[in-house]
Amino acid sequence: MTQSVRFGRRAALGGTTLLVLAAAASPARAQAEPVSGEVTIWSWNVAAEALRAVVPAFNQRYPGVKVTVEDLGNQPVYDRGLAACAAGGSGMPDVYTVENHESEVFWARFPDCFRDIKAMSADEPALLQRFPAFKLADLTIGEKVYAMPWDSGPTAVFYRRDMYEKAGVDPAAIETWDDFVEAGKKVVAANGEGVKFASTNADSSWFRMLANQNGCSYFDEAGESVTINQPGCVAALETVGKIAKAGLFQAADWGESLQAINGNKLASAVYGGWYEGSVRAAAPDQSGKWGVYLMPAQERGGNRAANIGGSSLAIPAASKNPEAALAFVNFALGTPEAQIMQLKASGLVPTLPEAVNDPFVKEPQPYWGGQPVWQTIIGTLPDIKPARGTQYFAEADNVFLTVYTDFLNGRGEAKAVLDQAADEISGATGLPIKE
Repeated sequence: MTQSVRFGRRAALGGTTLLVLAAAASPARAQAEPVSGEVTIWSWNVAAEALRAVVPAFNQRYPGVKVTVEDLGNQPVYDRGLAACAAGGSGMPDVYTVENHESEVFWARFPDCFRDIKAMSADEPALLQRFPAFKLADLTIGEKVYAMPWDSGPTAVFYRRDMYEKAGVDPAAIETWDDFVEAGKKVVAANGEGVKFASTNADSSWFRMLANQNGCSYFDEAGESVTINQPGCVAALETVGKIAKAGLFQAADWGESLQAINGNKLASAVYGGWYEGSVRAAAPDQSGKWGVYLMPAQERGGNRAANIGGSSLAIPAASKNPEAALAFVNFALGTPEAQIMQLKASGLVPTLPEAVNDPFVKEPQPYWGGQPVWQTIIGTLPDIKPARGTQYFAEADNVFLTVYTDFLNGRGEAKAVLDQAADEISGATGLPIKE
């Protein structure tokens, strides 16, 4: 989801059980389950909308469970979760939404604040292994799995067909980031004052997308060393610098970017698949004017896949109704029909295998000019490389943002800037810098 819509904060289907799949195959059995009571969920934005979309179908199977989805906003969910866990879990909901790249902050600092989903689903633990490694990496500590994987954020370029056409730019010819920059110059020049080619903010999303594309991150996959100054990360920062230097970025927060889209001032958006629902909601009158193409590669023939954002659902240890909470989580994340409901409602990209292969994924989408955009976006999932946020994500992100701002303002070269960041992150976390 839900890539983080937390722009500007500084401190966006896994394991289910055969019980769920059996329930999907046998509604009578599901309805017979003696589960009742109230379930409160904390979430935000399109993620909250997606969960609300499945409640009626869930209640057909579990009529005795009342589900309340509270849209608190991305930042408040994170902050309130940390505060509640620090207070021993007091005040936590029955189901908590957590972004994957930040989730290890909770598991490491508050290992007793959440239930072990794997233990709760002990009758069928093997089902957890069916889901992509990149979605489970942040959720697994030893033998425990602290949350159920939900959506992913495979990146793509959402673009205005008419603005590209006015500039004579064919998106099919944009294969590399250098192509992207040259195309951006043409689109900006052709579409008048105030139009920008892409949007950015004072957060690390652009860097993390491109670094993930190159198989690089703040830390290595084991979470044991600092890797932010490795070649893949350096190349990512250099690319962001090229886009900025060409004057293609609109500096805007989440809401301002959507306003620019609605006001015909933004020609492209490079984000995770969850942004599809945001574009549709922000500019319903632009139906047919938008399209999607693959994220450009560093070089011709290179990788055109990355992930940004995506969340999971956890069940706090303090939940007053854990059985009903698990029933909802299993239904919402562990049944293909519920996953497709959320894809249709809010553009949340499933990673549950049955949902990924659903016929709807291949259907032409009217808003997107009849393009089967989900086939394009979801088709990149096999090429996404795992990336660990680790318990030190907040510290690393804060360090990076300081040097990132300097870099975008023309101070320093990419390698030197990231060497500095690596030194500071190593000092803050105690982890060695990978040679």
